[in-house]
Amino acid sequence: MEKPSKDPLHGKRLDTILEELLDYYDGFEELGKQINIRCFNEKPSINSSLKFLRKTDWARAKVESLYLYVLRQKKKNN
Repeated sequence: MEKPSKDPLHGKRLDTILEELLDYYDGFEELGKQINIRCFNEKPSINSSLKFLRKTDWARAKVESLYLYVLRQKKKNN
C-alpha cells in the first residue's frame, strides 16, 4: 500500500491553484500585486494566465510558492 503524498501540490491542477488564489485575493488585481507578472496585470484572464504559466517555469514556481503560503495562512487562521 502506498503512503499518501505529504506534498500539498501533489495532484493539484494548475487551474485549480490559480482559481483558489484568485478567490483568496479577490481577483487578478490583488493577485497581480502579490506576483508582479504581466499576465495578472494587463488584460488578465484565467486562460491566458494558464497558458503563460505552463510555458514559464519561474512564473509557475512563484504561483506555487504563493499557493503554499496561502495554504499555511488558511491553516493558521483555522
